[in-house]
Amino acid sequence: MIALVDCNFYVSCERVFAPRLEGQAVGVLSNNDGCVVARSQEIKNLGVAMGMPAHQIDPHIRRQCTLLSSNYALYGDMSSRVTDVLSQHTPHVDVYSIDESFLSFEGFEPDTLEERCQLMRQQVKRDTGIPVSVGLSTSKTLAKIANHRAKKESVFNGVAMMDPNSSDTREFLEQLPVNEIWGVAGRSAARLHTLGIENAWQLRTASSKHLRRHFSVVMERLVYELRGENCISLDDMSQPKKQIMVSRSFGRLTTNKTDLHEALRVHASRAGEKLRRQNGLAQALMVFVHTNRFRQDLPSYSKRLVIPLPHPTDDSRELIKAAMAGLERIFKKDIWYQKCGIMLIDLCDHDNEQLGLLAEPISDEKRARNEKLMATLDKLNREHGKNTVRIGMPRKQDAWELRCEHRTPRYTTRWEELAVAKT
Repeated sequence: MIALVDCNFYVSCERVFAPRLEGQAVGVLSNNDGCVVARSQEIKNLGVAMGMPAHQIDPHIRRQCTLLSSNYALYGDMSSRVTDVLSQHTPHVDVYSIDESFLSFEGFEPDTLEERCQLMRQQVKRDTGIPVSVGLSTSKTLAKIANHRAKKESVFNGVAMMDPNSSDTREFLEQLPVNEIWGVAGRSAARLHTLGIENAWQLRTASSKHLRRHFSVVMERLVYELRGENCISLDDMSQPKKQIMVSRSFGRLTTNKTDLHEALRVHASRAGEKLRRQNGLAQALMVFVHTNRFRQDLPSYSKRLVIPLPHPTDDSRELIKAAMAGLERIFKKDIWYQKCGIMLIDLCDHDNEQLGLLAEPISDEKRARNEKLMATLDKLNREHGKNTVRIGMPRKQDAWELRCEHRTPRYTTRWEELAVAKT
């Protein structure tokens, strides 16, 4: 039996350390305090939609809300604490995202699982303050659907089990639109509609071989998952990215080239870290800048440039060097820039690197030294907080740094505690 544990997360993390927020309308904002990305039930009841720009919230409603800047260092640490509690109930925990984990209860008596999961929910709430819901079934896809029911239907009290062959499961799947199934995106749903498949039950009873010819092996496995057979791995649902983009709007407009240099330096370092995480190499890099298209009182400018790399690489230093070269070619003076970023393109697998005939070979010793340096950099940033170690030292209070005027302290992280101690 498989369980999906889903945390009611960002707002709950804030409420753990600010009990005064309990019962209040609370929203968490995206980077640069732009849009609402997490909502309490109270703010939903006021009509604030997911993704709504903060400046578009009616002033009368805004006065009734508490809007907070995103605090990812805190959320990541709290996520780890939740996972530690889950690991006390089963040794098989696969973290799917910051707020979701799949648990395997293989070998446990099925009749005891609902009670076990209730006890697990209570311990997570007691030890971390985070409320969670649990969906149980024989496959990951059905467990995810069961979790949706656990959150929405109060009769389950936070834990829902779905027997793949029960009449209740069939009735629910017949009402579930196909685009709400895990792994079925909008385009795939549209193609399924052309085949006459509009709900989850129709997908379950469709010919798996026929769907494989029209889609992929993942869609074929999804059919078996809906029948209760666990055959999808998390890798199937999170394939390595074909492109990696890192960009961010500035906290304020800037004409200073140094601000763009330092922003791109951070973006390229971050992209390199993501690339190494999926064991990939980049063969080209695109740099882009643009102004605020809504500021009609300022000159408009948008430019992007692709920089081929001398050889496939995941070395942040080489990515930064290419990004700086690209910026020199597209930067224009007296332009008020709002955003810049990079995209790593033409990615290949690290273990299947193909060098060009005219490419200068890299010695094994140099390659090993570079890989060890990048691995050390990633480890330090992973253990001590993002950007603890940087390539180059940006100035303080840069224009490109995020607006986070309403961010709460990073209560639980070690580096935040050290910072507080120093003050």
